[in-house]
Amino acid sequence: MSLLDARLAKSAEGGPSFSLGNRLFRIVWTFAWLVLARFTPPPLHGWRRLVLIAFGAKIGARARIHASVAIWHPRNLAIGADTLIGPGVRLYNQGRITIGARAVVSQRAHLCASSHDVRDPHFQLVTRPIILADHCWIAAEAFVGPGVHVGKGAVLAARGALFTPALADTIYRGNPAVAIRPRGTSSNEVNIG
Repeated sequence: MSLLDARLAKSAEGGPSFSLGNRLFRIVWTFAWLVLARFTPPPLHGWRRLVLIAFGAKIGARARIHASVAIWHPRNLAIGADTLIGPGVRLYNQGRITIGARAVVSQRAHLCASSHDVRDPHFQLVTRPIILADHCWIAAEAFVGPGVHVGKGAVLAARGALFTPALADTIYRGNPAVAIRPRGTSSNEVNIG
């Protein structure tokens, strides 16, 4: 990714964090998603997968991605087979976001793979990848922060905010999210949809 030095780009004064090529690609991408996918009917998941793949995303078979999903950069996105990305989900993937197979990211959840260096007076952007393992469930309006790895079968409850790694087969809730109990599924036989 073409991340610029904040000191030279004057990011704290409104300058860009990414190269001109990156910004032009995102303009084309945003327009393409609006025209080709944003207003498609719910059953056209296959068409939306093709649009994403054409722009560099890695999308598994039968993944269902709703038309109202906001994706910052498709080349920074990998979604496994049979995964559901619900209505209004925001994948703010300035850094890479990888979502495993048979996972669910519910309506209006937000995954953010970047932040700024709080110690830097120039406001340097820092990207940190998010990884959701197979069979995870990120519930409605939940937030997953930069650099978080969510273990296989873990659940983040509605409106939870996760900033640290989540153990496999564990349910988390709250802000900041804390483990509340095991999910109680066999890690080999999780069935969420």
